[in-house]
Amino acid sequence: MDKRILILEDDFYLADDEKALLEKAGATVVGPFGRSCREEDLFASGELDAAVVDINLGAGPSFDLARALADRRVPFVFVTGYDEAVIPGDLSHAVRLEKPLRERQLVATMARLVAGQTEANG
Repeated sequence: MDKRILILEDDFYLADDEKALLEKAGATVVGPFGRSCREEDLFASGELDAAVVDINLGAGPSFDLARALADRRVPFVFVTGYDEAVIPGDLSHAVRLEKPLRERQLVATMARLVAGQTEANG
């Protein structure tokens, strides 16, 4: 998976695990970014092929960064403990994986996502 993948996750250990898994699969990881991430941070290092997005980056559910990714047509997966009912309708197309993640689940989902196959909900 020779792709640039952004990680938005405020839990250091989970972000580190996600980064290691994706790098092991051949991805170039951008971030991880956590609580202090701003929209301009997302694209400062260049184009992105996909992203892993936690719904709660410390202050409750927030969808601003996910919308910024969607506006730029960057496919992403929500990795969250929240129920899918929390996700607004305009972002309901996004794949949702529940925490805790299984190693193969994240890598396989991201591989499908960057290949343009987004129908595989988690």
